[in-house]
Amino acid sequence: MYWLKAKHIHHFYNFPMVIEPNKVVLVHYTLTEGTAEGEVIETTEGRDPLGFIFGVGMMIPDFESNLTGKQAGDTFAFGIKAANAYGEYDETAIVEVPKEIFEVDGKIPEDLLVVGNVLPLTDQQGNHFEGMVAWVGLDKVKVDFNHPMAGVDLFFTGSVENVREAEEAELSHGHVHGEGGHHH
Repeated sequence: MYWLKAKHIHHFYNFPMVIEPNKVVLVHYTLTEGTAEGEVIETTEGRDPLGFIFGVGMMIPDFESNLTGKQAGDTFAFGIKAANAYGEYDETAIVEVPKEIFEVDGKIPEDLLVVGNVLPLTDQQGNHFEGMVAWVGLDKVKVDFNHPMAGVDLFFTGSVENVREAEEAELSHGHVHGEGGHHH
């Protein structure tokens, strides 16, 4: 009698692919604040699924660890504490700057310095980042450099739609092509 080695069995049976590094994963999810019953922050409901390459640093590590080993058709429901998501809110990340740094041709553009506005900024080394206007005074502005989701506990519910091998082009570009991903 001929016994097949485990690696040969895969050719005879179409085993579903499990989520592991360098696989393209498509998921539908709803993100709520704190618990499954919390306020909805974001959802893919009625839209394309989220597509990402697993294990290459695109997603929050705790998000990925909760999906490891799942396959198409599996559902998930898990929470991630703020410290393991976008970090705790940091009061020291609110910086007071002179209002004049926002001047263009000697004037501050109208509606630029409004509390809640997110400003694209560049530091002296040319690094790009965003800050939210937190307070506007006569000659100073407080800009909050915390991530908008800092201090928020997250809860994800959803389902795995598909798991497949990542193509070489996807791995070299660092993102998914086609469904749930980037279109060139």
